Amino acid sequence: MTEQVAPGIIRKLWAGEAEIFKDHLLRLDVESRRFRFGSAVSAEFVERYAARAFRTGAIVHGYFVDGTLRAAAELYPMGDVLPGEAEAAFSVEREFQNHGLGTQLLERVILAARNRGIGKLCLNCLAQNRRMQQIARKFDAELSFDIDEVTAALKAPFPTALSLAQEAAADLQGMAGAVLQAQRLATGRMFDMLIPAGDDAQIEAEAA
Repeated sequence: MTEQVAPGIIRKLWAGEAEIFKDHLLRLDVESRRFRFGSAVSAEFVERYAARAFRTGAIVHGYFVDGTLRAAAELYPMGDVLPGEAEAAFSVEREFQNHGLGTQLLERVILAARNRGIGKLCLNCLAQNRRMQQIARKFDAELSFDIDEVTAALKAPFPTALSLAQEAAADLQGMAGAVLQAQRLATGRMFDMLIPAGDDAQIEAEAA
C-alpha cells in the first residue's frame, strides 16, 4: 500500500521554538517516546532535553499541521569545527505515523548534512523499531546490529550549488507555509470571536 502524506508543512525550527518542540515530545505515546530516546524516559527528562537541544548546535526540522508540531527530525553534528559526522533522531506522534513523514524528514536531514560537509550520518534505534530501519534502507544505509540496538550509517554526497539552492528553496517554502498557517489560524480565531455561541445553527440554516 502506498503511503499517503498527511497535509502539513515541513520547515526548520528556530532557536526560540524549544517550547513547541518540548510539547511535541511530551505528546508522544509510551512506545513512540521509547523509540525516540531508546528507553522509557520521564516528562522531566523530556523537558530538560528540549530546553538544551538548540544550544548544542542541533538542526531540527519539524512537520506542522495547523501550526502544531507533529513530527521532528534532529541533526546533531559531532564536533565543533567542520564536523564530518553527525547523529540523527526522529519522532512522530502516533496519529501521524505511516504517512511517509519519516522518509520526507530524512531527506531534509540528509540535505542539511550534505550542505554542511557532513559525510557520514548515524541513526541509532531499537531493534524493535522496524519502521525506522525500513526508512533508513530506502537511503542505502548500512545497518549494524548489537543485541537490542541498531545503528544505521548513511553517506551524504558532497554539497553542490544545486543542493544549496534546494535547501534555501525549502526554507523559503517552509517560511511561507508557516506564515499562511498563522494567518489562517488568526482568521479562524477572529471569526469565532465575532460569532456568538449558538449562532452556528442559524448560519448553517441560512446557507442551506
